[in-house]
Amino acid sequence: ALKQDREIVIEAVRQEGYALRFAHEALQQDREIVLQAVRQNGLALDYAAEALRHDREIAHEAVRKDGQALKYVAKALQQDREIVLEAMRQRGYSLQFVDEALKQDREIV
Repeated sequence: ALKQDREIVIEAVRQEGYALRFAHEALQQDREIVLQAVRQNGLALDYAAEALRHDREIAHEAVRKDGQALKYVAKALQQDREIVLEAMRQRGYSLQFVDEALKQDREIV
């Protein structure tokens, strides 16, 4: 099926990151596909395999595109100061997804 064709899925997510939602589960675990998807739409991280939500580069690209993507980033990376600062630059209300320890950081809040 089309949702299992890697080349078609790559092209689809380049056009619209949310297309990741319709990709075969195996392709939602494909780092290159997920990276392309979040570069187009950070919120596409919601449809990425759990393991890729722990990938620092993918998380950074997602929040750089849309700070609200912080809610889909692995908890451990919600404690990453650089990722959190990038998310806050994009959308200040991303603070609700920031780890408690970082909420004390003046530069973040």
